[in-house]
Amino acid sequence: MLIPCIDLQNSRAVQLIHGRRKALEVEDVTGLLHKFRRYSWLHIIDLDAAMGKTPNDDLLREVCKKARAKYGMKVRVGGGIRSAARARGILRCRPTQIIVGSAVFCRDGLNLRFLNRLVKIAGRRRIIVALDTAKNRITINGWKRRLSIKAQDVMLTLEPYCAGFLCTDVDREGTMTGANLNWFIELRRATRLPIIAAGGIRTQGEVKALEKIGIDAAVGMALYRNRLR
Repeated sequence: MLIPCIDLQNSRAVQLIHGRRKALEVEDVTGLLHKFRRYSWLHIIDLDAAMGKTPNDDLLREVCKKARAKYGMKVRVGGGIRSAARARGILRCRPTQIIVGSAVFCRDGLNLRFLNRLVKIAGRRRIIVALDTAKNRITINGWKRRLSIKAQDVMLTLEPYCAGFLCTDVDREGTMTGANLNWFIELRRATRLPIIAAGGIRTQGEVKALEKIGIDAAVGMALYRNRLR
């Protein structure tokens, strides 16, 4: 399954290369919902919130409401969910699921205390854990801090706290250089839960190859550039 992505920054939809250099910007964010209307799922990531800046809360609520009410889309929302209060605020937008990343980790490894609290607030079925990876190591805090942990080494421990994993190949994010299928195959072997792949995906063939091993594809740049139809 292919899932379109809307990344929010300064009240606009953007696409960044490696999470840093802006390659594309769309001012009419809600207009993108018509473009993506045929898809059953949508990912919305608040990049400003993820980077510790002022979140795009009003726009986020508007996009979630329209996607759900007008187009019947299921929505996953992520970006900067690092506290119980922030999680409650995002849940008021009525997303189908929320995506958490940086807060899953702490100095000692996994922040299971936070995850236990999050499960009580949202329920395990509404939580997706983001395992963003650069140079084969998990990266957090807006992709600014790289840990020594590999995604595949923590998936089994994290399974009781989530409904699945969003695994982004940061090294290929926004580049349309092709999906790292070997890495995603390795991840598929590490968990029984659903996986959503992101990073570098550019062709229908790659989407189908991921689907063949039971992985969904979250796509941004290739859809905005009309490479995938």
